[in-house]
Amino acid sequence: MTPPFRRILVANRGEIAIRVMRACRELGIESVAVFSDADRDAPHVRAADRAEWIGPTPATESYLDVEAVIGAARRVGAEAIHPGYGFLSESAAFARAVEDAGLVFVGPPAETMEGLGDKLAARRTAVAAGVAVTPGLLVAAGEARDGELDALGYPLLVKAAAGGGGRGVRRVDGRDELADAVDAARREAEAAFGDGTVYIEKLIAPARHVEVQLLGDRHGNLAVLGERDCSVQRRHQKLVEEAPAPRLRPETRDGLAADARRVAEAVAFHSAATVEFLVDADENRWFLEMNTRLQVEHGVTELVSGVDIVAWQIRVAAGERLSDEVLAATPRGHAIQVRLYAEDPWNGFAPMPGRLGAWTMPDGPGIRVDGGVEAGLELPTAYDALLAKLMVHAPDRDAAVTRLRRALDETAIGGVPTTLGFHRWLVDQPDFIEGRHDLRFVATTWGSGPPLADGDAGQAAAAVVQALGAARPPGPMAGVAGSAQAGVPLPVDGQRPWTRQARAEAVERDPEQ
Repeated sequence: MTPPFRRILVANRGEIAIRVMRACRELGIESVAVFSDADRDAPHVRAADRAEWIGPTPATESYLDVEAVIGAARRVGAEAIHPGYGFLSESAAFARAVEDAGLVFVGPPAETMEGLGDKLAARRTAVAAGVAVTPGLLVAAGEARDGELDALGYPLLVKAAAGGGGRGVRRVDGRDELADAVDAARREAEAAFGDGTVYIEKLIAPARHVEVQLLGDRHGNLAVLGERDCSVQRRHQKLVEEAPAPRLRPETRDGLAADARRVAEAVAFHSAATVEFLVDADENRWFLEMNTRLQVEHGVTELVSGVDIVAWQIRVAAGERLSDEVLAATPRGHAIQVRLYAEDPWNGFAPMPGRLGAWTMPDGPGIRVDGGVEAGLELPTAYDALLAKLMVHAPDRDAAVTRLRRALDETAIGGVPTTLGFHRWLVDQPDFIEGRHDLRFVATTWGSGPPLADGDAGQAAAAVVQALGAARPPGPMAGVAGSAQAGVPLPVDGQRPWTRQARAEAVERDPEQ
Protein backbone atom coordinates (compact mmCIF):
# COMPACT_ATOMS: atom_id res chain seq x y z
CA MET A 1 0.00 0.00 0.00
CA THR A 2 1.30 3.45 -0.86
CA PRO A 3 1.69 5.54 2.33
CA PRO A 4 -1.01 8.24 2.64
CA PHE A 5 1.71 10.79 3.49
CA ARG A 6 5.48 10.79 3.46
CA ARG A 7 5.99 12.66 6.76
CA ILE A 8 3.61 13.71 9.57
CA LEU A 9 4.36 16.03 12.47
CA VAL A 10 2.70 14.95 15.72
CA ALA A 11 1.74 18.10 17.62
CA ASN A 12 1.53 16.55 21.04
CA ARG A 13 3.49 14.71 23.74
CA GLY A 14 3.29 11.67 26.02
CA GLU A 15 1.32 8.54 25.32
CA ILE A 16 -0.90 9.97 22.59
CA ALA A 17 2.12 11.17 20.60
CA ILE A 18 3.60 7.66 20.78
CA ARG A 19 0.25 6.14 19.80
CA VAL A 20 0.09 8.29 16.66
CA MET A 21 3.72 7.51 15.83
CA ARG A 22 3.01 3.79 15.98
CA ALA A 23 0.16 4.23 13.50
CA CYS A 24 2.47 6.23 11.23
CA ARG A 25 5.12 3.52 11.32
CA GLU A 26 2.62 0.83 10.33
CA LEU A 27 1.43 3.02 7.45
CA GLY A 28 4.99 3.60 6.24
CA ILE A 29 4.97 7.28 7.25
CA GLU A 30 7.90 9.09 8.84
CA SER A 31 6.88 10.71 12.14
CA VAL A 32 8.22 13.95 13.62
CA ALA A 33 7.99 14.74 17.34
CA VAL A 34 7.89 18.20 18.87
CA PHE A 35 9.20 18.93 22.34
CA SER A 36 9.59 21.70 24.89
CA ASP A 37 12.53 22.25 27.22
CA ALA A 38 10.90 19.96 29.80
CA ASP A 39 10.53 17.13 27.28
CA ARG A 40 14.01 16.99 25.73
CA ASP A 41 14.54 13.46 27.05
CA ALA A 42 10.91 12.31 26.96
CA PRO A 43 10.04 8.89 25.48
CA HIS A 44 7.89 10.38 22.72
CA VAL A 45 10.93 12.24 21.38
CA ARG A 46 12.90 9.01 21.03
CA ALA A 47 9.89 7.19 19.53
CA ALA A 48 9.81 9.50 16.50
CA ASP A 49 11.93 9.35 13.39
CA ARG A 50 12.83 13.02 13.87
CA ALA A 51 12.27 15.63 16.58
CA GLU A 52 12.01 19.42 16.64
CA TRP A 53 12.27 21.78 19.61
CA ILE A 54 9.37 24.24 19.75
CA GLY A 55 9.96 26.33 22.86
CA PRO A 56 10.22 26.67 26.64
CA THR A 57 8.36 24.49 29.15
CA PRO A 58 5.09 26.46 29.48
CA ALA A 59 2.54 24.98 27.07
CA THR A 60 1.54 28.46 25.91
CA GLU A 61 5.11 28.93 24.66
CA SER A 62 5.46 25.51 23.05
CA TYR A 63 2.69 22.97 22.52
CA LEU A 64 0.02 25.70 22.29
CA ASP A 65 2.14 28.03 20.15
CA VAL A 66 0.58 27.74 16.70
CA GLU A 67 3.43 29.50 14.91
CA ALA A 68 6.05 27.34 16.63
CA VAL A 69 4.28 24.10 15.70
CA ILE A 70 3.67 25.07 12.08
CA GLY A 71 7.22 26.43 11.82
CA ALA A 72 8.55 23.03 12.95
CA ALA A 73 6.41 21.28 10.34
CA ARG A 74 7.74 23.54 7.61
CA ARG A 75 11.38 23.04 8.67
CA VAL A 76 11.14 19.25 8.41
CA GLY A 77 9.00 19.18 5.28
CA ALA A 78 5.98 17.54 6.92
CA GLU A 79 2.90 17.19 4.75
CA ALA A 80 0.37 16.87 7.56
CA ILE A 81 -0.05 17.56 11.28
CA HIS A 82 -1.81 15.23 13.71
CA PRO A 83 -2.89 17.09 16.87
CA GLY A 84 -3.65 14.05 19.09
CA TYR A 85 -6.02 15.15 21.87
CA GLY A 86 -5.80 18.14 24.18
CA PHE A 87 -3.58 21.14 23.39
CA LEU A 88 -4.54 22.36 19.88
CA SER A 89 -6.68 19.40 18.85
CA GLU A 90 -9.96 21.32 19.11
CA SER A 91 -8.68 24.70 17.96
CA ALA A 92 -10.40 25.76 14.78
CA ALA A 93 -7.86 28.57 14.47
CA PHE A 94 -5.03 26.03 14.48
CA ALA A 95 -6.76 23.83 11.92
CA ARG A 96 -7.21 26.83 9.65
CA ALA A 97 -3.61 27.94 10.14
CA VAL A 98 -2.42 24.44 9.20
CA GLU A 99 -4.48 24.55 6.01
CA ASP A 100 -3.34 28.10 5.21
CA ALA A 101 0.25 26.87 5.50
CA GLY A 102 -0.44 24.35 2.74
CA LEU A 103 -0.46 21.39 5.14
CA VAL A 104 -3.14 18.81 5.93
CA PHE A 105 -4.82 18.91 9.34
CA VAL A 106 -5.60 15.37 10.49
CA GLY A 107 -9.07 16.15 11.76
CA PRO A 108 -12.35 17.72 10.66
CA PRO A 109 -12.64 20.99 8.75
CA ALA A 110 -12.09 24.19 10.73
CA GLU A 111 -15.70 25.22 10.03
CA THR A 112 -17.00 22.05 11.66
CA MET A 113 -14.78 22.57 14.68
CA GLU A 114 -16.06 26.13 15.07
CA GLY A 115 -19.64 24.95 14.98
CA LEU A 116 -19.26 22.02 17.36
CA GLY A 117 -16.37 23.17 19.55
CA ASP A 118 -18.78 25.69 21.04
CA LYS A 119 -21.08 23.58 23.21
CA LEU A 120 -23.90 26.11 22.92
CA ALA A 121 -23.72 25.98 19.13
CA ALA A 122 -23.57 22.18 19.30
CA ARG A 123 -26.72 22.08 21.44
CA ARG A 124 -28.52 24.18 18.88
CA THR A 125 -27.28 21.88 16.10
CA ALA A 126 -28.58 18.82 17.97
CA VAL A 127 -31.99 20.42 18.51
CA ALA A 128 -32.21 21.26 14.81
CA ALA A 129 -31.34 17.62 14.02
CA GLY A 130 -34.21 16.39 16.21
CA VAL A 131 -32.00 15.10 19.03
CA ALA A 132 -32.97 15.78 22.64
CA VAL A 133 -30.51 17.89 24.66
CA THR A 134 -30.21 18.17 28.43
CA PRO A 135 -32.81 20.67 29.66
CA GLY A 136 -31.19 24.09 29.96
CA LEU A 137 -30.15 27.19 28.09
CA LEU A 138 -29.44 27.49 24.40
CA VAL A 139 -27.91 30.90 25.09
CA ALA A 140 -25.05 32.15 27.29
CA ALA A 141 -25.78 32.45 31.00
CA GLY A 142 -25.85 36.25 30.90
CA GLU A 143 -28.59 36.19 28.26
CA ALA A 144 -31.06 34.12 30.32
CA ARG A 145 -34.50 35.62 30.87
CA ASP A 146 -35.86 36.16 34.37
CA GLY A 147 -37.42 33.03 35.78
CA GLU A 148 -35.93 30.78 33.11
CA LEU A 149 -33.55 29.07 35.52
CA ASP A 150 -36.06 28.74 38.33
CA ALA A 151 -38.35 26.97 35.88
CA LEU A 152 -35.61 24.39 35.27
CA GLY A 153 -35.34 23.66 38.97
CA TYR A 154 -32.23 23.01 41.01
CA PRO A 155 -29.63 21.55 41.11
CA LEU A 156 -28.10 23.02 37.95
CA LEU A 157 -24.71 22.90 36.28
CA VAL A 158 -22.84 25.94 35.02
CA LYS A 159 -20.65 24.81 32.10
CA ALA A 160 -18.05 26.38 29.85
CA ALA A 161 -19.15 26.69 26.23
CA ALA A 162 -15.57 26.09 25.04
CA GLY A 163 -13.13 23.30 25.88
CA GLY A 164 -13.77 20.28 28.04
CA GLY A 165 -12.03 17.99 30.51
CA GLY A 166 -14.25 19.09 33.40
CA ARG A 167 -12.90 22.65 33.47
CA GLY A 168 -15.30 25.53 33.84
CA VAL A 169 -18.01 23.37 35.47
CA ARG A 170 -19.79 24.27 38.71
CA ARG A 171 -22.77 22.72 40.51
CA VAL A 172 -25.51 25.04 41.78
CA ASP A 173 -27.96 23.82 44.41
CA GLY A 174 -29.91 27.05 44.87
CA ARG A 175 -30.44 30.56 43.51
CA ASP A 176 -28.14 32.08 46.16
CA GLU A 177 -25.18 30.08 44.75
CA LEU A 178 -25.76 30.94 41.09
CA ALA A 179 -23.89 34.25 40.73
CA ASP A 180 -20.73 33.00 42.44
CA ALA A 181 -20.80 29.76 40.42
CA VAL A 182 -21.15 31.62 37.14
CA ASP A 183 -18.27 33.96 38.02
CA ALA A 184 -16.01 31.06 39.07
CA ALA A 185 -16.81 29.03 35.96
CA ARG A 186 -16.20 32.04 33.73
CA ARG A 187 -12.79 32.70 35.29
CA GLU A 188 -11.74 29.07 34.96
CA ALA A 189 -12.99 28.82 31.38
CA GLU A 190 -11.21 32.03 30.40
CA ALA A 191 -7.94 30.79 31.90
CA ALA A 192 -8.21 27.30 30.37
CA PHE A 193 -9.70 28.04 26.95
CA GLY A 194 -9.43 31.78 26.40
CA ASP A 195 -13.24 31.98 26.29
CA GLY A 196 -15.28 32.76 29.40
CA THR A 197 -18.70 32.01 27.88
CA VAL A 198 -20.77 29.73 30.12
CA TYR A 199 -24.25 28.30 29.91
CA ILE A 200 -26.53 26.46 32.31
CA GLU A 201 -28.25 23.10 32.16
CA LYS A 202 -30.26 20.91 34.50
CA LEU A 203 -28.23 18.45 36.59
CA ILE A 204 -29.61 15.00 35.79
CA ALA A 205 -28.98 12.42 38.49
CA PRO A 206 -28.67 9.53 38.67
CA ALA A 207 -27.23 9.35 35.19
CA ARG A 208 -24.50 7.68 33.19
CA HIS A 209 -22.10 9.24 30.69
CA VAL A 210 -22.32 7.28 27.45
CA GLU A 211 -20.64 8.31 24.20
CA VAL A 212 -20.73 7.05 20.63
CA GLN A 213 -17.60 6.75 18.48
CA LEU A 214 -17.87 7.97 14.89
CA LEU A 215 -15.47 7.76 11.96
CA GLY A 216 -16.26 9.54 8.71
CA ASP A 217 -14.51 10.13 5.38
CA ARG A 218 -14.55 12.96 2.86
CA HIS A 219 -16.92 11.01 0.59
CA GLY A 220 -19.96 11.04 2.86
CA ASN A 221 -19.43 7.63 4.48
CA LEU A 222 -19.94 7.40 8.23
CA ALA A 223 -19.11 4.46 10.50
CA VAL A 224 -20.78 4.20 13.91
CA LEU A 225 -18.37 2.10 15.95
CA GLY A 226 -20.48 1.60 19.04
CA GLU A 227 -20.75 3.25 22.41
CA ARG A 228 -18.61 3.56 25.54
CA ASP A 229 -19.55 4.08 29.18
CA CYS A 230 -17.43 6.75 30.91
CA SER A 231 -19.31 7.11 34.20
CA VAL A 232 -16.43 6.56 36.65
CA GLN A 233 -15.29 10.16 37.00
CA ARG A 234 -13.75 12.56 39.50
CA ARG A 235 -14.25 16.34 39.18
CA HIS A 236 -16.20 15.74 35.93
CA GLN A 237 -13.11 14.03 34.47
CA LYS A 238 -12.96 10.40 33.40
CA LEU A 239 -11.04 7.65 35.19
CA VAL A 240 -12.47 4.49 33.59
CA GLU A 241 -14.06 3.78 30.20
CA GLU A 242 -15.51 0.62 28.75
CA ALA A 243 -17.07 -0.64 25.54
CA PRO A 244 -19.77 -1.54 25.02
CA ALA A 245 -21.68 0.24 27.79
CA PRO A 246 -23.02 -2.29 30.31
CA ARG A 247 -26.69 -2.82 31.21
CA LEU A 248 -28.28 -0.96 28.31
CA ARG A 249 -31.42 -2.13 26.56
CA PRO A 250 -30.93 -2.89 22.84
CA GLU A 251 -33.34 -0.12 21.86
CA THR A 252 -31.30 2.38 23.91
CA ARG A 253 -28.10 1.33 22.14
CA ASP A 254 -29.79 1.69 18.77
CA GLY A 255 -31.21 5.08 19.76
CA LEU A 256 -27.82 6.40 20.84
CA ALA A 257 -26.26 5.32 17.54
CA ALA A 258 -29.10 6.88 15.54
CA ASP A 259 -28.90 10.17 17.47
CA ALA A 260 -25.12 10.33 17.00
CA ARG A 261 -25.53 9.76 13.28
CA ARG A 262 -28.15 12.53 13.05
CA VAL A 263 -25.87 15.04 14.76
CA ALA A 264 -22.89 14.12 12.56
CA GLU A 265 -24.93 14.32 9.38
CA ALA A 266 -26.07 17.82 10.31
CA VAL A 267 -22.53 19.17 9.90
CA ALA A 268 -19.67 18.89 7.40
CA PHE A 269 -17.91 16.13 9.27
CA HIS A 270 -15.06 13.75 8.53
CA SER A 271 -12.32 12.13 10.65
CA ALA A 272 -12.89 10.73 14.18
CA ALA A 273 -15.40 12.26 16.55
CA THR A 274 -17.44 11.34 19.61
CA VAL A 275 -21.01 12.27 20.44
CA GLU A 276 -21.61 12.34 24.20
CA PHE A 277 -24.88 11.70 26.02
CA LEU A 278 -26.38 11.43 29.47
CA VAL A 279 -28.52 8.35 30.06
CA ASP A 280 -30.73 8.35 33.15
CA ALA A 281 -32.05 5.47 35.24
CA ASP A 282 -35.02 5.04 32.88
CA GLU A 283 -32.63 5.11 29.87
CA ASN A 284 -33.87 8.45 28.60
CA ARG A 285 -30.98 9.99 26.68
CA TRP A 286 -29.84 13.58 26.19
CA PHE A 287 -27.16 15.02 23.93
CA LEU A 288 -24.28 16.70 25.79
CA GLU A 289 -21.69 17.59 23.16
CA MET A 290 -19.73 16.39 20.14
CA ASN A 291 -15.95 16.18 20.42
CA THR A 292 -14.38 16.63 17.00
CA ARG A 293 -11.09 14.91 17.85
CA LEU A 294 -9.57 11.67 19.01
CA GLN A 295 -10.67 10.73 22.53
CA VAL A 296 -8.36 9.50 25.29
CA GLU A 297 -10.50 6.36 25.45
CA HIS A 298 -10.49 5.51 21.74
CA GLY A 299 -8.51 2.33 22.48
CA VAL A 300 -11.39 0.41 24.01
CA THR A 301 -13.41 0.93 20.83
CA GLU A 302 -10.43 -0.22 18.78
CA LEU A 303 -10.24 -3.40 20.85
CA VAL A 304 -13.89 -4.35 20.42
CA SER A 305 -14.30 -3.17 16.80
CA GLY A 306 -10.96 -4.23 15.35
CA VAL A 307 -10.67 -0.79 13.70
CA ASP A 308 -7.45 1.22 14.02
CA ILE A 309 -9.08 4.61 14.52
CA VAL A 310 -5.82 6.56 14.45
CA ALA A 311 -4.64 4.96 11.22
CA TRP A 312 -8.00 5.66 9.61
CA GLN A 313 -7.87 9.29 10.77
CA ILE A 314 -4.66 9.60 8.76
CA ARG A 315 -5.99 7.70 5.76
CA VAL A 316 -9.19 9.77 5.68
CA ALA A 317 -7.14 12.99 5.90
CA ALA A 318 -5.34 11.82 2.75
CA GLY A 319 -8.68 11.43 0.98
CA GLU A 320 -9.20 7.67 1.27
CA ARG A 321 -12.65 6.12 1.57
CA LEU A 322 -13.57 4.07 4.61
CA SER A 323 -13.43 0.39 3.77
CA ASP A 324 -16.47 -1.86 3.77
CA GLU A 325 -14.98 -3.67 6.78
CA VAL A 326 -14.88 -0.43 8.78
CA LEU A 327 -18.41 0.55 7.79
CA ALA A 328 -19.70 -2.89 8.81
CA ALA A 329 -17.66 -3.21 12.03
CA THR A 330 -19.61 -4.37 15.11
CA PRO A 331 -18.38 -4.73 18.69
CA ARG A 332 -17.01 -8.12 19.74
CA GLY A 333 -16.29 -8.90 23.36
CA HIS A 334 -15.79 -6.30 26.08
CA ALA A 335 -12.95 -3.84 26.76
CA ILE A 336 -12.19 -1.71 29.82
CA GLN A 337 -9.63 1.06 30.19
CA VAL A 338 -8.29 2.61 33.39
CA ARG A 339 -6.28 5.81 33.37
CA LEU A 340 -3.12 5.77 35.45
CA TYR A 341 -2.57 9.33 36.61
CA ALA A 342 0.13 10.84 38.80
CA GLU A 343 -2.56 11.89 41.26
CA ASP A 344 -3.18 11.15 44.93
CA PRO A 345 -6.64 9.57 45.29
CA TRP A 346 -6.39 10.00 49.08
CA ASN A 347 -5.99 13.75 48.62
CA GLY A 348 -8.84 14.60 46.26
CA PHE A 349 -6.99 13.24 43.22
CA ALA A 350 -4.55 16.14 43.42
CA PRO A 351 -1.79 16.06 40.76
CA MET A 352 1.52 14.84 42.22
CA PRO A 353 4.53 15.54 40.01
CA GLY A 354 7.92 14.05 40.81
CA ARG A 355 10.41 11.48 39.62
CA LEU A 356 9.07 8.05 38.65
CA GLY A 357 10.66 5.11 40.42
CA ALA A 358 9.65 1.56 39.56
CA TRP A 359 7.62 1.22 36.35
CA THR A 360 6.30 -2.29 35.65
CA MET A 361 3.32 -2.71 33.36
CA PRO A 362 1.27 -5.92 32.94
CA ASP A 363 1.38 -8.25 29.96
CA GLY A 364 -0.31 -11.35 28.62
CA PRO A 365 -3.48 -12.17 26.68
CA GLY A 366 -5.93 -9.35 26.18
CA ILE A 367 -3.72 -6.63 27.70
CA ARG A 368 -2.83 -3.31 26.05
CA VAL A 369 -0.88 -0.46 27.62
CA ASP A 370 -0.60 2.92 25.90
CA GLY A 371 2.08 4.72 27.90
CA GLY A 372 4.34 7.70 27.56
CA VAL A 373 6.69 7.48 30.55
CA GLU A 374 9.49 5.33 31.93
CA ALA A 375 11.31 4.71 35.22
CA GLY A 376 13.45 7.65 36.27
CA LEU A 377 11.49 10.22 34.26
CA GLU A 378 10.87 13.57 35.94
CA LEU A 379 7.18 14.41 35.50
CA PRO A 380 6.73 18.08 34.53
CA THR A 381 4.27 20.13 36.56
CA ALA A 382 3.24 22.04 33.44
CA TYR A 383 1.31 19.24 31.72
CA ASP A 384 -1.43 16.69 32.20
CA ALA A 385 -0.78 14.05 34.87
CA LEU A 386 -1.72 11.05 32.68
CA LEU A 387 1.02 8.39 32.75
CA ALA A 388 -0.55 5.53 30.82
CA LYS A 389 -3.81 3.87 29.83
CA LEU A 390 -4.20 0.24 30.83
CA MET A 391 -6.74 -1.66 28.71
CA VAL A 392 -8.07 -5.18 28.78
CA HIS A 393 -10.19 -7.09 26.26
CA ALA A 394 -12.10 -10.32 26.94
CA PRO A 395 -15.09 -12.25 25.53
CA ASP A 396 -17.55 -10.66 27.99
CA ARG A 397 -17.65 -8.08 30.76
CA ASP A 398 -17.22 -10.49 33.67
CA ALA A 399 -14.08 -11.88 32.04
CA ALA A 400 -12.84 -8.35 31.32
CA VAL A 401 -13.20 -7.31 34.98
CA THR A 402 -11.36 -10.44 36.07
CA ARG A 403 -8.59 -9.75 33.57
CA LEU A 404 -8.38 -6.13 34.68
CA ARG A 405 -8.01 -7.24 38.31
CA ARG A 406 -5.11 -9.49 37.30
CA ALA A 407 -3.50 -6.74 35.21
CA LEU A 408 -3.69 -4.23 38.04
CA ASP A 409 -2.08 -6.70 40.42
CA GLU A 410 0.82 -7.07 37.99
CA THR A 411 1.34 -3.30 37.83
CA ALA A 412 3.90 -1.50 39.97
CA ILE A 413 4.65 2.23 39.94
CA GLY A 414 7.06 3.97 42.27
CA GLY A 415 8.14 7.45 43.21
CA VAL A 416 4.86 9.36 42.98
CA PRO A 417 1.28 8.76 44.13
CA THR A 418 -0.95 7.40 41.37
CA THR A 419 -4.50 6.24 40.77
CA LEU A 420 -3.38 2.59 40.72
CA GLY A 421 -4.63 2.00 44.26
CA PHE A 422 -8.02 3.50 43.44
CA HIS A 423 -8.41 1.16 40.48
CA ARG A 424 -7.46 -1.88 42.56
CA TRP A 425 -10.17 -0.89 45.02
CA LEU A 426 -12.67 -0.19 42.23
CA VAL A 427 -12.55 -3.64 40.63
CA ASP A 428 -13.62 -5.22 43.93
CA GLN A 429 -16.73 -3.04 44.35
CA PRO A 430 -20.04 -4.84 43.74
CA ASP A 431 -21.63 -1.86 41.95
CA PHE A 432 -18.77 -1.74 39.45
CA ILE A 433 -18.54 -5.52 39.08
CA GLU A 434 -22.25 -5.62 38.25
CA GLY A 435 -22.17 -2.50 36.05
CA ARG A 436 -24.56 -0.58 38.30
CA HIS A 437 -22.33 2.49 38.82
CA ASP A 438 -23.25 5.98 37.62
CA LEU A 439 -21.71 9.45 37.65
CA ARG A 440 -22.15 9.78 41.44
CA PHE A 441 -20.11 6.65 42.17
CA VAL A 442 -16.68 8.12 43.00
CA ALA A 443 -18.04 11.08 44.97
CA THR A 444 -20.40 8.99 47.08
CA THR A 445 -18.36 5.80 47.49
CA TRP A 446 -14.70 6.78 47.52
CA GLY A 447 -14.64 10.23 49.09
CA SER A 448 -11.07 10.79 50.35
CA GLY A 449 -10.45 7.05 50.45
CA PRO A 450 -12.37 3.77 50.71
CA PRO A 451 -13.87 2.45 53.94
CA LEU A 452 -12.09 -0.65 55.20
CA ALA A 453 -14.64 -3.44 55.48
CA ASP A 454 -14.59 -6.07 58.22
CA GLY A 455 -12.39 -8.96 57.19
CA ASP A 456 -10.42 -6.90 54.72
CA ALA A 457 -7.04 -8.54 54.20
CA GLY A 458 -5.36 -5.19 54.77
CA GLN A 459 -7.30 -4.16 57.90
CA ALA A 460 -4.64 -5.05 60.45
CA ALA A 461 -1.83 -3.78 58.27
CA ALA A 462 -3.67 -0.50 57.77
CA ALA A 463 -4.03 -0.04 61.50
CA VAL A 464 -0.30 -0.56 61.99
CA VAL A 465 0.73 1.88 59.29
CA GLN A 466 -1.87 4.48 60.23
CA ALA A 467 -0.64 4.32 63.80
CA LEU A 468 2.79 5.28 62.46
CA GLY A 469 1.29 8.35 60.79
CA ALA A 470 0.89 6.92 57.30
CA ALA A 471 -1.01 9.03 54.79
CA ARG A 472 -2.91 6.11 53.29
CA PRO A 473 -3.70 2.49 54.12
CA PRO A 474 -1.84 -0.40 52.52
CA GLY A 475 -3.34 -3.86 51.99
CA PRO A 476 -5.59 -3.99 48.91
CA MET A 477 -4.51 -0.44 48.07
CA ALA A 478 -0.83 -0.87 48.83
CA GLY A 479 0.32 -0.78 45.24
CA VAL A 480 -0.25 2.97 45.22
CA ALA A 481 2.88 4.68 44.07
CA GLY A 482 4.33 7.18 46.46
CA SER A 483 3.72 5.00 49.50
CA ALA A 484 7.25 5.97 50.51
CA GLN A 485 5.78 9.39 51.22
CA ALA A 486 3.56 7.65 53.75
CA GLY A 487 6.49 5.84 55.31
CA VAL A 488 5.90 2.63 53.33
CA PRO A 489 8.23 1.99 50.35
CA LEU A 490 6.70 0.61 47.19
CA PRO A 491 6.20 -3.15 47.66
CA VAL A 492 8.26 -4.49 44.79
CA ASP A 493 10.51 -7.54 44.90
CA GLY A 494 12.99 -6.72 42.17
CA GLN A 495 10.62 -6.03 39.29
CA ARG A 496 7.95 -8.51 40.38
CA PRO A 497 4.80 -6.88 41.78
CA TRP A 498 3.44 -8.45 44.91
CA THR A 499 -0.04 -9.86 45.14
CA ARG A 500 -2.62 -8.06 47.27
CA GLN A 501 -2.50 -10.69 50.00
CA ALA A 502 1.30 -10.71 50.02
CA ARG A 503 1.43 -6.93 50.30
CA ALA A 504 -0.98 -6.89 53.21
CA GLU A 505 0.73 -9.72 55.06
CA ALA A 506 4.18 -8.19 54.57
CA VAL A 507 3.20 -4.84 56.04
CA GLU A 508 1.39 -6.54 58.91
CA ARG A 509 4.60 -8.45 59.75
CA ASP A 510 6.90 -5.48 59.27
CA PRO A 511 5.62 -1.91 58.95
CA GLU A 512 8.97 -0.96 57.41
CA GLN A 513 8.11 -3.04 54.29
